[in-house]
Amino acid sequence: MAIDNSAMDNSAMDGEVSRPSFDELGIIEPLIRAVKDVGYEMPTPIQIKTIPLLLAGRDVIGQAPTGTGKTAAFALPILQQLDLKSNEVQALVLAPTRELAIQVAEAFHSYSKWIGSVRVLPIYGGQAIQQQLERLRRGVQVVVGTPGRVMDHLRRGTLDLAGLKMIVLDEADEMLRMGFLEDVEWILAQAPAELQTALFSATMPSEIRRVADRYLENPATVETEHRIITVPTIHQRYMQVAEPQKLDALAQLLETEATPGSATLVFVRTKLRAAEVAERLQARGYAAEAMQGDMSQAQRESVIRRLRSGQVELVVATDVAARGLDVERIGLVVNYDIPNDDESYIHRIGRTGRAGRAGEAVLFVTPREQRQLRAIEHFTGQRIERMMPPTQADIAARRIEQFKEQILRVVEQEKLDLYLTVVQELAEESGHELAEIAAAAARLARGDKPLIVAREAEPVVATPPEDGMVRLFMDVGRKSGLRPTDIVGAIANEAGIPGRAIGAIDIYDHYAFVEIPAEYEKKVLQAMQRTRIRNQRANLRVATPGSELPASREGMDQPSGRRPGNRAPARKMAPTRGRPPRESPRR
Repeated sequence: MAIDNSAMDNSAMDGEVSRPSFDELGIIEPLIRAVKDVGYEMPTPIQIKTIPLLLAGRDVIGQAPTGTGKTAAFALPILQQLDLKSNEVQALVLAPTRELAIQVAEAFHSYSKWIGSVRVLPIYGGQAIQQQLERLRRGVQVVVGTPGRVMDHLRRGTLDLAGLKMIVLDEADEMLRMGFLEDVEWILAQAPAELQTALFSATMPSEIRRVADRYLENPATVETEHRIITVPTIHQRYMQVAEPQKLDALAQLLETEATPGSATLVFVRTKLRAAEVAERLQARGYAAEAMQGDMSQAQRESVIRRLRSGQVELVVATDVAARGLDVERIGLVVNYDIPNDDESYIHRIGRTGRAGRAGEAVLFVTPREQRQLRAIEHFTGQRIERMMPPTQADIAARRIEQFKEQILRVVEQEKLDLYLTVVQELAEESGHELAEIAAAAARLARGDKPLIVAREAEPVVATPPEDGMVRLFMDVGRKSGLRPTDIVGAIANEAGIPGRAIGAIDIYDHYAFVEIPAEYEKKVLQAMQRTRIRNQRANLRVATPGSELPASREGMDQPSGRRPGNRAPARKMAPTRGRPPRESPRR
């Protein structure tokens, strides 16, 4: 897929600059803080048009494609108007698929982070109904469900809509396509007469319009402009990568895709994420800088100035920070985090391919984000090409190619008479061939930067833990000075479990594994969320064979650590605290 922005100025690419902020839409501060935590710095067009209407109690018809931020457009007004003291179901969201129901429910949980305890329940077929019955009995304030399972609960009498204040039909045209429209109408007929209703649909076929006319009262119609921007200078691809593998995938991508002399722009969702990724890239030797919305104009201009001059080769930025960024030497844009809405994707990749130059854009997509990828493709009307992660052979070939280019540049641009004399004298004096002397000089010039990527050993995560134990993975290793006593001390102190109960520990250069009794799993994961070990976030999570490992593993090193029976004292470490990690443990 290619997008050409050569005929567009910065104001066109950054048309969101004049948008109102969330507080200007009437959203309360705790909700604003939560949406900023998940990466929304400014509201999208559908949110700007919809939120004030829903807060005012109006019924709404929203015509907007998937990926434009419509979940927040209805979830924020619902959360703002919930009675948190009531156990009644106050809002019902109908979604066509279990995947969307889960996604919307998770969004409600994320947005409600700072307003108190909100009970949200996704209900869908394929999940044990007994679990849903138990949650409904205890009291739920928001239900997000597929039509079939919602009907089932209504017929059983286990879902009571007497206290319902608002109902949302999400992706109504998709529910029509899947044959759910009659079910939706049956559910609407069971709801109270005095009810606020919102209907969202990418298209508006006659059947959907008929439902709106029948069940919505004097609705306000909201449409978002869908402009496809097409120009042929940006080559777009996506890479499927698990969340824990992103940093290694980025490093591999920089090795094989970044062009010498050009800069790379990496987009993330939040300012904390920008700082973290930039810091970890700096630790790997990259001239990386973070750029986020809280920076002063002077700080931002300083980063841009150093980026233009070549002092900075890599900038990790949030959407707001990168608006108006017009630097011709940006050759690669990496969407490290998939954008919250599809318009942001267009603005992000438009930072490369400026002034008619060719540009590269790569989107990282986790297994759970396939739906968002399809939404971006639908929004742009074109497919995005899939790329495979670079292999060790790819990286080695690129290193050799670049090294050859460096040598040829010296041959073509430098005066080498003195060096030719030295090489010839060495060959005569030592009896070695000229090619051998040249190879030795090249090795000397390369220093400790290997051309070939070492083949690496498989870590012990492939070995199952002992019976009754669970193996945990952490993002801290031997290179940070990690010792078994650090791990035991941190877990024992934070989770309050006996140090002697902690099992095998295996420490590699950049990560480690520790076994704990399965009965303590939940307690340890919760307690360690805010903990740093050796001044690094541990990001403790359950290890699964292969799935939790970095994309490129350590060198041929053997793990250090301890085995059961060789217990380390728990009292030797008092871990420091830090911010909670952005990647949550395995669900």
